[in-house]
Amino acid sequence: MRTDAFNFNLPDELIAQEPASQRDQARLMVIDRASGSIDHRQVRDLPDYLRAPDLLIVNDTRVIPARLLGHKASSGGQVELLLLEEHEPLIWDVLMRCSRRPKPGARMTFGDGALVAEMVSEGEQGRARVRFITDQPLLDVVESIGRPPLPPYIGRKELSPEQERADRERYQTVYAQAPGAVAAPTAGLHFTPALFDQLAAQGVQRAAVTLHVGLGTFRPVTVDDVEAHQMESERYSLSAETAQAYHQAREAGGRIVAVGSTSVRTLETVMQEVGHIEARSGRSAIYIYPPYTFGAVDVMMTNFHLPKSTLIMMVCAFAGYELTMEAYRVAVEERYRFYSYGDAMLIL
Repeated sequence: MRTDAFNFNLPDELIAQEPASQRDQARLMVIDRASGSIDHRQVRDLPDYLRAPDLLIVNDTRVIPARLLGHKASSGGQVELLLLEEHEPLIWDVLMRCSRRPKPGARMTFGDGALVAEMVSEGEQGRARVRFITDQPLLDVVESIGRPPLPPYIGRKELSPEQERADRERYQTVYAQAPGAVAAPTAGLHFTPALFDQLAAQGVQRAAVTLHVGLGTFRPVTVDDVEAHQMESERYSLSAETAQAYHQAREAGGRIVAVGSTSVRTLETVMQEVGHIEARSGRSAIYIYPPYTFGAVDVMMTNFHLPKSTLIMMVCAFAGYELTMEAYRVAVEERYRFYSYGDAMLIL
């Protein structure tokens, strides 16, 4: 297929700049694949569509405050790092923004000297590799001085302390456990403890996978043919407890409800690799676009995505191309809010 087939008109004002006032008060578009119906609800209405013994699968990755603002030690020039992934202890792959790239061995300081980074090597597409110098656990320092890695389409020219505190809370799921993501698994941002309690009271269980969201999920498709795009790999793990919950739900006749594209990718990666769901960890570079036969997921909850992105391609593969593109047309017409802080879609 051509990448242009996944394009649509998205007015800038529909890109959410702030989250809903309450997590579960975001709007929820409900799509029924069997009937083709499109309904308009709120996330708090999710219990109306799930039942025992359905199983929610969530991604429990924890977003680290991966945006570091600092200066070059030699010139004082500004430099910004976005942590991507640890290559080996204290050596990280990063995205770097500055006026002139430091040479290998040059140092940068962050947090008024609380953290020092030394340039190791330059990479492609804005990447670099740096070595951090600190006598404290690195992620502890990053938690103290880093900023939430909000996507660039959330335009914050000035970030007040109140906004930063709000972003630290709201750009994180309430069930986040495993630090390592540089972007939130955004469908999960809508859940509250009370909503989970209500679902549990109905007999809907919950289990977790971990996929540390990185650039692979969000890197834009720049080729004309969908098949020519290459996904970047991301770390994932699926525990024995989650595998057991999965099989118990299946045996009881329950549906597997994947919360977010990253949960879908984790489950489908394991299914493709071994043909069934079992405890497993590794790296996922799965790329899902039409046509694709899903082996592990029955229901999907996801946010509204970028035109021509791998994420809308996955939704088209799950819900069907025509129904998905019609749903997106309706979402624009009905003024749904898009992207990370936006509204959600439930695909039955």
